[in-house]
Amino acid sequence: MKKPTVKGVLRSVSSFLLFFLTVGFIVSCCMMLFLSILADTMELTLTTDNIAAAAKVTFWNVILITFLFKFADYIRRKIMVERPTKIITAATEKITAGDFSVRIPPMKSAGTEGFNQIAAAINQMAEELGSVETLRSDFIANVSHEMKTPLAVMQNYGTLLQAPDLSEEKRIEYAKGVTDGSRRMADMMTNILKLNRLENQQIYPQATEFDLGEQLCECLLQYESVWEKANIEIKTDIAEDVKVKADAELLSHVWNNLFSNAFKFTPSGGTVTVSLSATEHHAVVKVTDTGCGMTAEVGAHIFEKFYQGDASHSVQGNGLGLALVKRVIDIMQGEIGVESAVGKGSAFTVKIGRC
Repeated sequence: MKKPTVKGVLRSVSSFLLFFLTVGFIVSCCMMLFLSILADTMELTLTTDNIAAAAKVTFWNVILITFLFKFADYIRRKIMVERPTKIITAATEKITAGDFSVRIPPMKSAGTEGFNQIAAAINQMAEELGSVETLRSDFIANVSHEMKTPLAVMQNYGTLLQAPDLSEEKRIEYAKGVTDGSRRMADMMTNILKLNRLENQQIYPQATEFDLGEQLCECLLQYESVWEKANIEIKTDIAEDVKVKADAELLSHVWNNLFSNAFKFTPSGGTVTVSLSATEHHAVVKVTDTGCGMTAEVGAHIFEKFYQGDASHSVQGNGLGLALVKRVIDIMQGEIGVESAVGKGSAFTVKIGRC
């Protein structure tokens, strides 16, 4: 229990005096009015003794009423102000110390509705901070884990390159391993920066009107060497003159990621299908492959950062591509969905608003 300070005592005394003067003024006015009306009505003569006796009674009544008012106000403040303030202060101190699991329970006392609103806002803030902290911790852990693999590969190949009797063929193979590892790290850093800028709204879409079918064809042709090398059949069903108003550069990231994944997970001899259709309000793009597919559990997490459902293909990516895709689609107020079955392939559907 805190000891009373001089300042606290002075504040209490001044508060009591304020109550006393207020009550005294009100009671005195009421008594004077009452006595004046009583004297006029009953034709009484007020003597000095009568007034003095009434004044003494009034004075002590004022003292008693002031004390009762002050005591009632003290109880009210303890229950309706100080207790909620202490609870909220204790919770915010824990949040400041890094404990985001703190929640302030609802206060059921009358007159604490305002404090309940503050408590609800603090609870929501703590929940958001807890989510951010979890994401931050997971992000750091995932980045560290993802960097270890290419670094270990580069280190191993670098060690092998130091062998004095290394053949030219092996030297090229090991050098390529170092180059692939560095490229993967560079791609990961680039994607992290892009995703960070998108999530912090540091990239503002520059909407222009363009033919979506032409953009799809241009992006798809960039992978011609990939599908020819892997002997993958390409099927297209692209409607003509489907125009959208969006950021062409950002949207190209969506198609490149979807095409890249389709070719990565489709085995030799498989098929990748790209279709574009139009409804009254949307352009609908569908990218389908005949790859390994995925379970419903994997499909529920594929848009999360660093998530890789198929560990056998993890060396070809870093789990950021679909997170970028989802963020871009959200910024453009579009929709993206996936249908997949193990052993049958996957189909990604993207809806973008038409002009």
